[in-house]
Amino acid sequence: MPDQRCDILVIGGGIVGLSAAMHLIRRFPRLRLLVAEKEDRVARHQSGHNSGVIHSGIYYQPGSLKARLCVEGAAAMVAFCREHNLPHQVCGKVIVATSADELPRLEQLFERGKVNGLTGVRLLDPVELREIEPRCGGLAAIHVPGTGITDYAMVSEKYAELIRSAGGDVLTSTEVMGIHPSTDLATVETSRDPIHAGYVINCAGLYSDRIGKMSGQSPDAMIVPFRGEYYDVVPEKHHLVRGLIYPVPDPQFPFLGAHFTRRVHGGLDAGPNAVLAFKREGYRITDFSLRDTVEALSYSGFRHMAAKHWRHAVGEFYRSLNKRAFVATMQKLLPEIQEADLVRDGSGVRAQALRPDGSMIDDFQFSASGNMLHLYNVPSPAATASLPIGRTIARMAEEHFRLTT
Repeated sequence: MPDQRCDILVIGGGIVGLSAAMHLIRRFPRLRLLVAEKEDRVARHQSGHNSGVIHSGIYYQPGSLKARLCVEGAAAMVAFCREHNLPHQVCGKVIVATSADELPRLEQLFERGKVNGLTGVRLLDPVELREIEPRCGGLAAIHVPGTGITDYAMVSEKYAELIRSAGGDVLTSTEVMGIHPSTDLATVETSRDPIHAGYVINCAGLYSDRIGKMSGQSPDAMIVPFRGEYYDVVPEKHHLVRGLIYPVPDPQFPFLGAHFTRRVHGGLDAGPNAVLAFKREGYRITDFSLRDTVEALSYSGFRHMAAKHWRHAVGEFYRSLNKRAFVATMQKLLPEIQEADLVRDGSGVRAQALRPDGSMIDDFQFSASGNMLHLYNVPSPAATASLPIGRTIARMAEEHFRLTT
């Protein structure tokens, strides 16, 4: 392609970047908008390697962006799927306490759900739990009826289609190699030809911190990749789970724990665990990047985090390498599941932002400077909340860039 000029360039063709672009092109139809995606199609990474769950918003700190946008986003995602005839189911889930020490945390989670505005959530005793999930083990549970499932790769493709139909463009196989900011037009070097943009929005996910550094910024966090590995449950055992079955999460860790998840196209997943990935796009245990590994292991934030959570990390790695140990964990939720019932399947990689002191950034994080807007931390439930996140980014861009209709 020849050198291109545009008013707004969005870097990253994942679900968040596409939602932002879709809201921007609708709000400012006269502006020339481009999305640059390095892969040959959209949603190739986090957006296309996840459980497909439409999260309810029960887990997140009241008052946080995550909590507000997830609750709003869940309803918006179901409505969007209905409007565009995309596959989805509102199947509900149970969050199960399997030991006495988890009961206080279950109660706290239930109260958090009410504060966050969820409707229909209720505490279940063992008899009530068996009425919803007859094969599930546990002492008590929360029923979250509004939780659903969809296909976020298909949702992302619909966003891209709507961008193009509104006059924008999505450039695939276009990797950003360098950024030269300017008060007038930023020059973005790509694997194809340069793009000259009035404004740039960084939605690069796993590479958002590197894109920020390319533009001369110094992010106060670094992306460290964690791989979540899934097993397929054999078809003969799909009847054991009616909806979704989750454990009570550890409040000291950002991951929800291994769970059972129905897929919208059929099938049943068990997982994921959470282990350090030795490559930012390391979907297999053998994937390795020297740069990514050295960068993560030498980062003070990772070392501090590892020192604090090393027991948890060792357990996750052990379950990654030892199927029997993984199955033992899953049997707490579903006692009938056996080792022969699980077959290794795919993985996803979570872009976790860590501060230098080792603390994990729990909420969505945005940063603006000059003619650039950066999203440095937009992990789960970003797919669920992608519609209100995109609208929020569009409003931030309008205000920061002083865009006018």
